[in-house]
Parts: sequence; structure tokens; C-alpha cells
Amino acid sequence: MARKDRPHTTDGRYLVAKGVLKRCTNPALDNTTRRKAVKKLMQARMSKDKSATLQAKTELGEAGPVWWDDDQPDYSGSHPSTTPYAAWWDSLHDSQRQSGM
Repeated sequence: MARKDRPHTTDGRYLVAKGVLKRCTNPALDNTTRRKAVKKLMQARMSKDKSATLQAKTELGEAGPVWWDDDQPDYSGSHPSTTPYAAWWDSLHDSQRQSGM
């Protein structure tokens, strides 16, 4: 399923995939930088190079230091209901929640 079809938190920091929060790409990246990093990520995944995959995800802001600057922690890997996003998660329709599973 395409990432755009998965539920995204209202602050744009996370999407829900396989039932857990996954960090979104840093929206402040310019298009050229983002496209280069996505290309690196796809190549790394195809070659099954975990180190290169992590490096590309870090360049995208999906791993490594968080890209936001309000001192909020990273909840990646947590089920939304166990985070401050619980009320948002509960407010979604069942079909929306199901698209994140």
C-alpha cells in the first residue's frame, strides 16, 4: 500500500504502518535532496544493504535525529494508542485505522 494511503498524524511527523508509528520524511528537504535520498534508499533496499538503507533513511529524516525542533521525543515503533497520539488514533474511522495495519 502506498504511504499516502496510510493514516498520517495531524502534525505530519508520522504515518502508521504495520500498526506502529513510522517517522515521515522531513518536509523541509528540498525536492532535489529528497529525490536523491529516495533513489539511494531504493538502491540500498534492492541490494539489501542495511547500512546504506539506514544512511538514506537518515538523510530523509526517517531515522537518526528527529527533524522537528520542539524537543518532543520520537515515538517511532510505538503503537499510536500508547503515545500522545492516542486520541487522534481513536478518532479515526475503522477503515482508516485498518489502512495502517
